[in-house]
Amino acid sequence: MPAGKNRNMFERFANWATAATGSSAAFIIAFGVIVVWGITGPIFGYSDTWQLVINTGTTIITFLMVFLIQKSQNKDSKAIHLKLNELIASHQGASNRMVDIEDLSEDELNKLHKFYEQLSDLAEKEDDILCTHSIDAANENHQTKMELTKHHRHHKKG
Repeated sequence: MPAGKNRNMFERFANWATAATGSSAAFIIAFGVIVVWGITGPIFGYSDTWQLVINTGTTIITFLMVFLIQKSQNKDSKAIHLKLNELIASHQGASNRMVDIEDLSEDELNKLHKFYEQLSDLAEKEDDILCTHSIDAANENHQTKMELTKHHRHHKKG
């Protein structure tokens, strides 16, 4: 079988397994297994084997689910990033520097976060609550307003 076909089969299985294990039915089945296991405790005398069955079963399922959940998270994250990149690229006022910022280091992301805090601070000074800007546009607009305010005050005094 070609590698692409195997990957496609795994992708379909992973999508199905993610949906199935995240369902109410899966929870009810898992809960039922625990109840049956608990009820059979006295029948098996709460033996080491009886305990080993549930421990082994839950360990195997947990081990597999970690990878399945991570795969699902990676796919969802990539899809969200692509959607956001499309919005950024298509919006005239948005900064294209935001595309693919997920590749930045944590320190670089923290610096960028501080810029957005500044943007928030500048937005609070705006009269128009619906007015939005990129960081560059917000700084430019703020500087222009400050210069106009200085100019206006200067002419009032004179």
